Amino acid sequence: MSNLTRSLALECTVAPSCGAVELLIQPREKDLGGFSVRRVLPTKERQMVGPWIFFDHMGPAQFKAGDGINVRPHPHINLATVTYLFEGEILHRDSLGNLQAIRPGDINLMVAGKGIVHSERERPEVTASDHTLHGLQLWLALPETKEEIDPAFTHYPSEMIPAKEVDGVPVRVIMGSAYGLTSPVDVFADTLYIEAHLQQGQTLTLPHAEERALYVAQGSLGARDVDIPQFTMAVLGPDHGVQILAKEETRIALIGGEPFSPRHMEWNFVSSRAERIEQAKSDWKAGRFPVVPGDETEFIPLPD
Repeated sequence: MSNLTRSLALECTVAPSCGAVELLIQPREKDLGGFSVRRVLPTKERQMVGPWIFFDHMGPAQFKAGDGINVRPHPHINLATVTYLFEGEILHRDSLGNLQAIRPGDINLMVAGKGIVHSERERPEVTASDHTLHGLQLWLALPETKEEIDPAFTHYPSEMIPAKEVDGVPVRVIMGSAYGLTSPVDVFADTLYIEAHLQQGQTLTLPHAEERALYVAQGSLGARDVDIPQFTMAVLGPDHGVQILAKEETRIALIGGEPFSPRHMEWNFVSSRAERIEQAKSDWKAGRFPVVPGDETEFIPLPD
């Protein structure tokens, strides 16, 4: 989840030179008391893919009644968070006063800008029963000219996300444009994020972007002569017309967009300026960030 900010160790391998895949990233899995997170971005070898600077794969996690997600209020600056669930539900609260449950297929877009605080918990009705949580949480770096915009939050219900079948493969265009569809989700630079669910033997030609990476959340794929196993991100080369082949039932996320200049990142803070992160750390430690209405009593301290 978004409070897990110290990067996990990752293993990266250079893929065979085939023009389609430049780098394979296998994240290490960390058990957080029954909740599994795979940190994919950033890595030493690859900080960003387009504007995307953070990629977490959450679960699938099975919770017994009485247990669940319970992330206390914590701050962000100069980025936007994008939360997408395959299964389960998360209850979002933020310092703008928003209270919103996110469910499978929905998109929660939270723009931190000059500063926001949020918590991620569960409704009592969810926690009361055995339940599952499975999804992705990503961060977008904001362009330098937009890093200090006012914070904002927008919820996009599942039915607002455009979808179609491409050669029999169900595809959702979550952000940006692909396959003749354009998502209504706000973007701040050229940005691409699609999700597809392939059955064994199906193929899909991937849309192009200046930078792209493919993550296999379930199943396994081939891209030309490179195998891409489950829980692996493949950073793609500049080739057009890259086609993937599902070796079994497979769920993918494709992210990308225009290249960004490097960013500084520490804890929950991302910025083009190192001094801005130091200011945010000082502000959080001194209690100068706003509180979350309805969740005012707890918070995550600044790590030592």
